[in-house]
Amino acid sequence: MTSTDTAPFPHVVVVGGGFAGFHAARAARRRLGRNGRVTIVNPTNYFLYLPLLPEVAVGILDPRRIAVPLPAALRGVELVLGTVDAIDVAERRIGYVDPEGCRGELDYDRLVLAAGSVNKLLPVPGVTEHAHGFRGLPEALYLRDHITRQVELAATATDPQERAARCTFVVVGAGYTGTEVAAQGPAFTAALARGLPQLRDQRLRWILLDVAPRVLPGLDERLARTADTVLRERGVEVCMGRSVQEATHDGVELTDGGGHVPTRSLIWCVGVRPDPLIESLGLETAKGRLVVDPDLSVPGHPDVFAAGDAAAVPDLTRPGEVTAMTAQHAQRQGMLAGRNVVASLGRDRLRRYKHHDLGFVVDLGGADAAANPLRIPLSGLPAKIVTRGYHLLSMPGNRLRTAADWVLDAVLRRQAVHLDLVRAASVPLDTASPELPRTAGAARDC
Repeated sequence: MTSTDTAPFPHVVVVGGGFAGFHAARAARRRLGRNGRVTIVNPTNYFLYLPLLPEVAVGILDPRRIAVPLPAALRGVELVLGTVDAIDVAERRIGYVDPEGCRGELDYDRLVLAAGSVNKLLPVPGVTEHAHGFRGLPEALYLRDHITRQVELAATATDPQERAARCTFVVVGAGYTGTEVAAQGPAFTAALARGLPQLRDQRLRWILLDVAPRVLPGLDERLARTADTVLRERGVEVCMGRSVQEATHDGVELTDGGGHVPTRSLIWCVGVRPDPLIESLGLETAKGRLVVDPDLSVPGHPDVFAAGDAAAVPDLTRPGEVTAMTAQHAQRQGMLAGRNVVASLGRDRLRRYKHHDLGFVVDLGGADAAANPLRIPLSGLPAKIVTRGYHLLSMPGNRLRTAADWVLDAVLRRQAVHLDLVRAASVPLDTASPELPRTAGAARDC
């Protein structure tokens, strides 16, 4: 039975365990204390620290380092493993499918929607069949295995054209993720090739594509220049104003007369779109994001709040705009959502979200990075120290293990091994959740 607003133990349900959901659940738990329940619904039992995902893909970090167990990090919060696929705002009830395909339901008094985002798709022929995104651990593990396998297959290839194609890696999207992958990739493939005498004179190509005029569009131009310089110094072919026109098994056709590039590796980092769950609710959206008031509540539904990539939060620092889909905003919105859901139970006044960006950090691998903390532009080693310090402070756990991996990577050779734990079919580009696809027909009552 659904409890009422005046019940002594209200139930707060948080959908999603990313930056927004994690911090919303933690804030709500702290404010409710023993006077209520907080439940978080997530397909996996961990919070994924997405900014360090590229370092998993190139073998710097063990994947467990950026996967912080939710039960340990959110003491007192009930974890329900499942993918939410139905929400009845009138009945205050959500429906979900657990990892074994069984259906379940939860009633709530207050709901926080923090479902996050999925890969952004473009109507480019062949991309969904031949490209792979970069949104979760399965994709990062697949990419690490795939790159390792391509280099090793190239070493045994007798056809020079096949060898060249297997040694060519195309990254589409020059935002945070694409830039970091392209910057760190050359060192990874060079380390793999060093152990293969057949590739001693083979060129290892990394190509970065984006329709934008420069890398890191939308960020400070000085950060973009630093990143562009590092990329080119490492031999990355930076092709701005150009993208993929068509993708096939054997390569990609570029726009604007860029010609055909033979490759077996198309890495899709063009951005994200809100989780499709949001548009299925029948509530007002803006570009797929749920429209909310400045206090993160959904208009007409004071018991529902939304934060992070799933919400079109008004940016009070830029009237008429909404906040960007960044981890920095998601984390702070999650904290406010957790506070406001408790306040909405009559315990305090609701506060509006207003946040000025504190700067950005971009890890470019090796001793290179670009950062502008408090709008102070940094590059090289100082930026690297700030970048890694920021990540360690932002992670809700595994800090010592992550730092230890960084130290080991600096003094030891990376392990050139592909475990083949994730197959290509398990990480399709067009999916709402790599761990558990949204297939209503596959669910069953258990």
